[in-house]
Amino acid sequence: MAEVRAARNGDLLLAVDQEGGRVQRFIPTTVGGFQEALVIPTTVGGFQEALVIPTTVGGFQEALVIPTTVGGFESGYTRLPAAACYLDYCHGDLAQAKKLAQEAGWLMAAEVRAVGVDFSFAPVLDVDLGLSQVIGDRAFARDAEAVANLAGAFMEGMREAGMPAVGKHFPGHGGVTADSHLALPVDERAWDDLWEADLLPYRRLIPQGLDAVMPAHVVYSRLDEHPAGFSHFWLQEVLRRRLGFQGVIFSDDLSMEGAAGIGDFAARARLALAAGCDMVLVCNNPAAAASVLESLGDFDAPESAGRLAKLQAQGGLPWSRLRQETRWQQTAALLQNLMAGEAV
Repeated sequence: MAEVRAARNGDLLLAVDQEGGRVQRFIPTTVGGFQEALVIPTTVGGFQEALVIPTTVGGFQEALVIPTTVGGFESGYTRLPAAACYLDYCHGDLAQAKKLAQEAGWLMAAEVRAVGVDFSFAPVLDVDLGLSQVIGDRAFARDAEAVANLAGAFMEGMREAGMPAVGKHFPGHGGVTADSHLALPVDERAWDDLWEADLLPYRRLIPQGLDAVMPAHVVYSRLDEHPAGFSHFWLQEVLRRRLGFQGVIFSDDLSMEGAAGIGDFAARARLALAAGCDMVLVCNNPAAAASVLESLGDFDAPESAGRLAKLQAQGGLPWSRLRQETRWQQTAALLQNLMAGEAV
């Protein structure tokens, strides 16, 4: 934790995935005149996640994503239940489930903020339509209104801890069976179906100040031929203009098979940025991340830089003080008891 805080500065954004774990070692270094950051992986458990390290390239903050090995919760972080569990724990009582989701959102954000990380890629806004195994219980519910309510409560808890919220996977990954990590899914539904279901959480949460959005590597074939993360239609016409979103747009991981058909990594990055992404992610492939950075040496996007500058988290208690807080103690105990099978 001390290494993270020592390397942290006012121009560096740090992010982890909500399903991630621990940064093993974090050290600053200077490469080619630009301050960058390196994570030295250490094996703890069997899961690989990624730390997003923005670095300055041609006046624009670009994302260098370096893999870190995590897992097992050896770090002392509280294990959160799957998003779909909140309603189950509360026996379908939405009001009670919202309170629980808000407390879980606060706890997650407070713990991540305690080590100096700005944000997590949360909450998931996908609606579970009973098709996507990769979304599955990561979705809050099968009803779009319930997703909007529970994700909104989770987002409110994050904000209470000083953390921005990143909604994903726009416009929705719940209507396809294919996993975009492994293939390019194609959603053949009409606009009205997407508008009434998948887009409803965004329609609700953007007016509430949703800070950032991550689009899906999914093609919505009746509306546009490009995956949403590379689509001017989805990012500019729908997200920016129709929904009025003014926050940051992150690409999903450009290493995923859902992005592979676009071209090499440099092409993927340029097309994602051209479509409207403010920052691109390249996970678990340092060589590809380096090639993207090299290809963007002449890239300049002042509007994106301005949006990214507003995304830094505010406040947060150090880990030792956080664990002394009554709210942390009560929420951590409640979540652990629920996951052990005790009633609310």
